[in-house]
Amino acid sequence: MSYRYDLPDEVQVEIDGPIRVVRLNRPDNLNAANHSLHRGMARVWRQLDEDPDARVAVITGNGRAFSAGGDFAYLDELTQDAELRRQTIIDGRAVVDGMVRCRIPIIAAVNGPAVGLGCSIVAMSDIVYMAESAHLADPHVLVGLVAADGGAVTWPLLMGLQLAKEHALTGDRIPAARAAQIGLANHVVPDDSVLQESLACARRLAELPFQAVLDTKRVLNIHLERAVASVIDFALTAEERSFTSPDTRASIDRLLGRPTT
Repeated sequence: MSYRYDLPDEVQVEIDGPIRVVRLNRPDNLNAANHSLHRGMARVWRQLDEDPDARVAVITGNGRAFSAGGDFAYLDELTQDAELRRQTIIDGRAVVDGMVRCRIPIIAAVNGPAVGLGCSIVAMSDIVYMAESAHLADPHVLVGLVAADGGAVTWPLLMGLQLAKEHALTGDRIPAARAAQIGLANHVVPDDSVLQESLACARRLAELPFQAVLDTKRVLNIHLERAVASVIDFALTAEERSFTSPDTRASIDRLLGRPTT
């Protein structure tokens, strides 16, 4: 009997032999994260670990985006609801720990914009295929928030500290070609083939000696685990605090089209 995944509708898992295709599933909202999607992303990695037949995971977005980041209404809720904010911070840690420690390789098929949470997921994946028209961006600082996961943790390892500072502070878009140039993506492919190329890579990995794949990934990710351990407590505390800042309140009101004082 196949392993049964217990996830919200906003996160789907398709079984393709030894490959698990994880789909962010809010296509009408460009897969922007609401509480259910965020919680699903916190849970899916442990369930992938528990699936005895899973050898490789491919993550992508349904529709025309990978993920547009945080849903503005969700961000608004987080500024006003301390308990929701507490749970979201717990889930945020689970996303980071789950991806970094996931025993099987994770391949990101970046089919469109990957912003905020989407950018973080890409940053913590093991191999990244990007569509030519896709881009990355982490706009946390632009709305007054601290980026506690993803790029803030991994970018210094992937592209060096100075470039990481520039892109984390400015939130500037990183086009696919530039992402590959600076070490944030492995391959840039035509838009209509990004998933097929990612699956081809997944099939190749799935055919390799399984224990060697698992242990080699773990050896490599020990560097990342150490980086996470050194920054995650401060980063999450700072992110939670930033949700209550006046700058964040004003930014979210502006994004929601509310009058600001």
